[in-house]
Amino acid sequence: MILSVAFCGLLAFGVPISYATGLASIATLLTIMPPLPALSVTAQRIATGLDSFALLAIPFFFMAGSIMNRGGIARRLIDCAKVFVGWLPGPLAQITVLANMMFGCVSGSAVAAASAIGGTMQPSMDKAGYDRSYSAAVNISSCITGLLIPPSGAFIVYSLVSGGTSIAALFLAGYLPGILLGIAVMIPAMLMARKRGYSRLPPLSLSDSARAVVSAVPSLGLIVVVIGGIVGGVFTATEGSAIAVVYALVLALVYRELSVRDLHQILLDTIEATAVVALMVGTSMAMAYVMSLAEIPQIIGDWVQSVSDNAVVALLLVNIVLLLMGTFLDITPGILIFTPIFLPVLVELGVDPVHFGVILVFNLCLGIVSPPTGSALFIGCAIARVSIEQVTRPLIPLFAWSTAALLVVTYVPGLSLWLPRLFGLIQ
Repeated sequence: MILSVAFCGLLAFGVPISYATGLASIATLLTIMPPLPALSVTAQRIATGLDSFALLAIPFFFMAGSIMNRGGIARRLIDCAKVFVGWLPGPLAQITVLANMMFGCVSGSAVAAASAIGGTMQPSMDKAGYDRSYSAAVNISSCITGLLIPPSGAFIVYSLVSGGTSIAALFLAGYLPGILLGIAVMIPAMLMARKRGYSRLPPLSLSDSARAVVSAVPSLGLIVVVIGGIVGGVFTATEGSAIAVVYALVLALVYRELSVRDLHQILLDTIEATAVVALMVGTSMAMAYVMSLAEIPQIIGDWVQSVSDNAVVALLLVNIVLLLMGTFLDITPGILIFTPIFLPVLVELGVDPVHFGVILVFNLCLGIVSPPTGSALFIGCAIARVSIEQVTRPLIPLFAWSTAALLVVTYVPGLSLWLPRLFGLIQ
């Protein structure tokens, strides 16, 4: 009770979530032990939570994404996307979705994808007469696909807090749900574009199409090198993340679109993003320890099972809670807080930890495109120069289709588990 009241109270007063997590944990420990031991235990748990080799992958993937954001990768992926979906109704919207999927799967960052692809596509969409709120809604809804399609820092964090779930299995598990999410955005975007009467693009010549695809192949080669190496057991996810940085840096230098000043800013951005995640991971580990002392996971587990011991009903309850809480929490704290609460319950009901990891990340992805605190929502609105109120109406059908895709992923576990089983990573 003290933990939840202190945590929610601090958030209500605008305290950053990482500080609120740590302070609420200390406040709870003070009720069962003297001040000095309470502070010592909290510090030890923070240090223990950060003592993980796998966490090194996060700053490296951040850096690789930042290099690609500034290294001319986005424009080449957009040209490639035009070849495959430029003939569909609302072609610029469809190109935005596919380019976000491709950029996300080489950068692993929704914010970087929204910024790079949205910033590149918005002038073209303005020129073609696309409504800015519609353009922003499409960009916001599709930028999160990269959090499901690997490499994904979200899955690395989940692996850590879930007790060592295979990162390679999680990476493979994210492919089909991520593609399904992209399709779930494309369909309503196409229907809305047809209703609005947006014109189609002239067909590309065979030579232009071939040139665009060939230009994008080196960028997409990162997926083959990094994910192939991780799944094949050639290197770990952490080693793969370092290889991703080298690969992205060499590619950006070959394209000659990266300066020394850019590298300085890339390092600063990486340090800032890593510090935020590291503090959140550490304080969340302290909160997880306090929750275990208070038997909160057991209490919630008993509540879920008191409602129903059916996995179908339990998953529905978990999805509802995660969708609601995801509107207030960013994806990393959401994973750190809810994994120890729901994972033991669902595993007991027969849900695979890899499947739950995909469900959890999918839910929290939808949270970051939702008001009031969605980070992808704010970035997308800023790029298109529209308000949240303006983008809400076109965003609703895209969100509804994405939620339907979430339910499909939830109740068809084969979408998440087929590839990991195919490669022998899970039974």
